[in-house]
Amino acid sequence: MSKPFLIIQLRPEDETADNEFEAIKHYGGMNDAEVRRVRAEQSGLPRVNLNDYAAIIVGGSPFNISDEEPDKSPVQRKLEGQFFELFEELVREDFPFLGCCSGNGLIGAYCGASISRRFGEPVGGADISLTSQGREDPLLKGFPSRFRALLGHKEACDDVPPGCVLLATGDACPVQMFRLGENIYATQFHPEGDAAGFAVRIRVYKDYGYFPPETAQALSAAVKNERVNESQEILRRFVARYRQR
Repeated sequence: MSKPFLIIQLRPEDETADNEFEAIKHYGGMNDAEVRRVRAEQSGLPRVNLNDYAAIIVGGSPFNISDEEPDKSPVQRKLEGQFFELFEELVREDFPFLGCCSGNGLIGAYCGASISRRFGEPVGGADISLTSQGREDPLLKGFPSRFRALLGHKEACDDVPPGCVLLATGDACPVQMFRLGENIYATQFHPEGDAAGFAVRIRVYKDYGYFPPETAQALSAAVKNERVNESQEILRRFVARYRQR
């Protein structure tokens, strides 16, 4: 039997966390037996034995790395320290990892990137453009030069994290996907995102400062028209690549 995938979540709200978890399984093509779930915002990040897993996937979160330290909750500060400890071993081993949105910020910050609100993007669809390196990457090979993805974030990497390769960029946010080594990936957009899931997030997070609350209904209507098959394919390819590792 193949080793399971470790899915680490950081969303405090059960509804958004459960929806994200199901979407990662669905678009990754995984069944319940292939995954292990950790709600790190509840239990902290446990000691992870990399030998027990095929790969690690980290989802999104309302936490912002760029917030001033006094403004961060004790839970957030603890988790950031625990993730940095995990990354020490993960980067040393070039262990398969996919960080989505908040996962992107965590690994980007670990690598030394400046994280700020300079390149935040509103909730909805966006064009993602491949770089020359991206066109040759196993997760992106054969993709159109531009594809759509769902996203929404207050902060992002200001530049490509040191030592990393830029795979995809965007008009409003220059660092949309990067790779460290051969097996460590991060996306600013949500490869598990779909219209139904984003409708849930829009409703739950409408008072979190991502968008004016009165625009929630219009945003939910807009994402229904988005076709994000390529971004979801990234998740499927990641799982397929490392399932038999």
